[in-house]
Amino acid sequence: MIDKEYKSLSKQKYIIEEFSISPIRDKDKYTILRWRNEQLYHLRQSKKISKKEQEEYFKHKIRPLFNKKFPEQILFSFFKDNLFKGYGGLVHIDWKNKNAEISFLINTNEEAIYFNTYWSKFLFMIEEVSFKVLGLSKIYIYSYNLRPKLYEVLFKNKFIEEARLVKHYNYKGKPIDILIHSKFL
Repeated sequence: MIDKEYKSLSKQKYIIEEFSISPIRDKDKYTILRWRNEQLYHLRQSKKISKKEQEEYFKHKIRPLFNKKFPEQILFSFFKDNLFKGYGGLVHIDWKNKNAEISFLINTNEEAIYFNTYWSKFLFMIEEVSFKVLGLSKIYIYSYNLRPKLYEVLFKNKFIEEARLVKHYNYKGKPIDILIHSKFL
């Protein structure tokens, strides 16, 4: 299941029950593209991405990460029973200050039923990567206040609301808050 390995990680695969994450696979890029374009409303991506843009991103941004000792991001494919169900990882990694933002996106068609489960399992595994393997002291999630289910999962997994940027983002003509939820080592 692992196509490439991250030089920055001593362990490439993380497992909890029937769930696992391993370094992002090139063959998942078009599925990721579809999900990203379907879920624009909660991403910082402002427009749909083309196949060509996705290919360029993987070629010039993702592939070089595998050979870096201190990459800017570490992305994983997320599996349930060895079936690709999502992707995510650590982005905006600040190696000096030992923190990183968590990004995670799941199959659009499974969000309604499996949102809480997939997010909880992913958070468990990404915490191991962050705190035990990489030695980070803080991980956080930056989000637009559009997904109440997300905050339930974060609180259940002991993340705290560290900051709220009031009316900081314009969503469909309406100002909404940006929330930052964090977890500390």
